[in-house]
Amino acid sequence: MRSGRHRQRFHGQIAGLGSASGTRVVVGRWEASPLGAFADVMLERPDGHRVLYAPSAEVGDFVSDTYVFDEVRTVSVAAEVVGHRWAVRADDLELAFTAGGRLPLGWALRAVPVPLARSPLWAGLVDPVARLALHGVSTRGQARSGRREWYGATDLHAITSMSGALGGEPLGGLAPVEPPTRFGFSSTPARPSVTTVVTTVEVLAR
Repeated sequence: MRSGRHRQRFHGQIAGLGSASGTRVVVGRWEASPLGAFADVMLERPDGHRVLYAPSAEVGDFVSDTYVFDEVRTVSVAAEVVGHRWAVRADDLELAFTAGGRLPLGWALRAVPVPLARSPLWAGLVDPVARLALHGVSTRGQARSGRREWYGATDLHAITSMSGALGGEPLGGLAPVEPPTRFGFSSTPARPSVTTVVTTVEVLAR
């Protein structure tokens, strides 16, 4: 680690999905982090407008210092999971989707020892492979505010169905995350999926 920096780790799941209306949604469900347990939502509309739904000002400040948004809303955010079914509510967004079976890449990720898979070293090593195999995806990169970031994935499940509405208008059926989202250096996989991940963010010490 470089002098004057420290690393923070976020343990949880990232769900990325597209819709027939062209809206793409990324839901973070974080079970353990320096900010506690929380959920947040990043949404990109068909016209490119990017919105962050954050459950607190603290989360909003941290996430918007790491990623790029056109609008940040501090609102109640709920991401409830029962079995394979997710229910997400945040301000004018209502979303429900189902996570299905483990994808082939998920089986490959499960074969990597967990401590290694979660490490920034491993994320750096597999980044060239991720860039080639998954359009728009990178496992390491430069974030905002001089920060660096690594994604250590340990599992991957397909999303098989969705329903929802934004501002009272139906989002439409499930679709690929295309074009890739533009919140940071990496999008989620184009195939709608739920990734189990440890995100490491290296921030400048204050």
